[in-house]
Amino acid sequence: MTDNNHLGSGSLAIEKVAAVVEAAGVAGRQLREVVYAVGTEEHTLASLVRSTAAPRRTVEDVLSALGDDVEYQGETFRLRADRVDSYAARFDFPQLQRTELIDPLAARMSQHTDTIRIVRDLIRRAPASRQDIDHVSATAETVVRRALWMDSTFDLAGSRILFVGDHDLTSIATALVCPRASITVVDLDERILEFIDTETAELPNEVRCLFADLRLGLPTAAARSADLAVTDPPYTPEGIKLFLARGLAGLSDKENSRILLAYGFSARQPALGLKVQNTVRDLHLATEAMLPKFNRYLGAQAVGSSADWYVCRPTSRTWRSLESAQGGVAANIYTHGPQSLEGGTGQLDSELVEYLLEQTTGEAAVLVGDGWGGSAEGRAKVGLDTLLANGIPAAHSRRGLCSVVANLAKDPGGWLLRVLLAANCREVVAVVPDSHPDVRDARSLARLSSLVSAKYGLRITRDTPRAGYLIVHADAIDTAGPDDAVVGFLLSRAHGKVGNVWRDGLIRHASGESELTKRQAKELVQTTASKSKLLGLPLIELARHDVATVVADVRASMRALAHG
Repeated sequence: MTDNNHLGSGSLAIEKVAAVVEAAGVAGRQLREVVYAVGTEEHTLASLVRSTAAPRRTVEDVLSALGDDVEYQGETFRLRADRVDSYAARFDFPQLQRTELIDPLAARMSQHTDTIRIVRDLIRRAPASRQDIDHVSATAETVVRRALWMDSTFDLAGSRILFVGDHDLTSIATALVCPRASITVVDLDERILEFIDTETAELPNEVRCLFADLRLGLPTAAARSADLAVTDPPYTPEGIKLFLARGLAGLSDKENSRILLAYGFSARQPALGLKVQNTVRDLHLATEAMLPKFNRYLGAQAVGSSADWYVCRPTSRTWRSLESAQGGVAANIYTHGPQSLEGGTGQLDSELVEYLLEQTTGEAAVLVGDGWGGSAEGRAKVGLDTLLANGIPAAHSRRGLCSVVANLAKDPGGWLLRVLLAANCREVVAVVPDSHPDVRDARSLARLSSLVSAKYGLRITRDTPRAGYLIVHADAIDTAGPDDAVVGFLLSRAHGKVGNVWRDGLIRHASGESELTKRQAKELVQTTASKSKLLGLPLIELARHDVATVVADVRASMRALAHG
């Protein structure tokens, strides 16, 4: 009797599964593939979503229908062995195997098992994902597949490739696959920039890692510099538009360039997919190809842990629409955290604004950023993007005697240092989140202080009118020794090319027997620089670890000069 009841239960389960599959209509094949996957090997929920590229809710619907026909051991599960034949017959497993699409990159992937192993280790050792800026790691196989696909589609030797964000480390895989490609990575996460820089240091490729919060602009060093742009952006229409626009601004060849986009949406939400695809259309990009489910992820189960690979080609209308596409950028472009679409505006209330203004020592306060309340009416205001791009406008600078009051309440981590580099003034007063990585503890503050010590002395006010914020005070200082003078000279000219400013600082501050000609100063810079590739870049666009490297090198050059 027990066996008969069990068989009846199995028959009921298979009918429930059939109903779920039939309800999907012509798209039912993917659900059959879920059943096939459960019937042929063990899975976790994450691996089943990733292998089938089906949304998690769809996979859960199938598993719910399967009921007791699935046996579990901890987090893993598979179809009961005595039920496999019944499901294979009902859902035609042989037809799924027979009609499976052939992977055109399978042969090349099999030749790059060592590359996959290296990338898998890199992903394991890379900095942890940040949910607040929508980090989800691609699998090692996907990262290598991207590099191989590009190498099989374009002439990468001698090409210049711009990675608009690269938490996935596709830049490293590309460098491994094509040693003659030049690579530029722009990213908000300075941990990622340092990791990529370190891991590519011994490779033959030219690899540049630049800091960029793309909402505030593309680094000048990356503008019009590339033949290809590659991006896996936040999956919001605002995020897609911004990353595509910045990638386009980085392309130099208007006739032959391409931009490659990873984007995925749930089959349950085609309207969202259409909204994003309309964003691509609004930029007048021709979609040359869309490779379905090309990318797989260690997460993002809502979209089946997968994304399509779009190959977009600019048209003549793209360039005409680009300027408007880069204007009026929304601060909230992510799907999680304080800068998500549902996040706050960063508006400061009047009490906090008044408190900030009271911290300054003079009347000439320039307000930087957005979110100032009515109590700030009549004050000079400068956008954060304007300050970081060009410094304090001459109309407000008053020869460095003004104060800057900055609203950095939504700083994701990189703004504060750049404000201190960009603002040449008597003092900076900035409100930041109390969780800000530069000020959350004494050690973090000491690291930031060491970078800017030749320009500003830093102190913190933690007792503020609003919980969750603190105030950073930066007071201009008089440099003491000649090495501080040269470093201060560099920090106060952060928009100039490092090599030129460093050279001019050496000439200006050398004295007596140490006086230098322009040629001698240039030679000293070149022999002292740890990374010659940084000399042609603006200090403000360097990743933080490279700023530290340059500051240390400048001090070393002054010591070398002092010792003859």
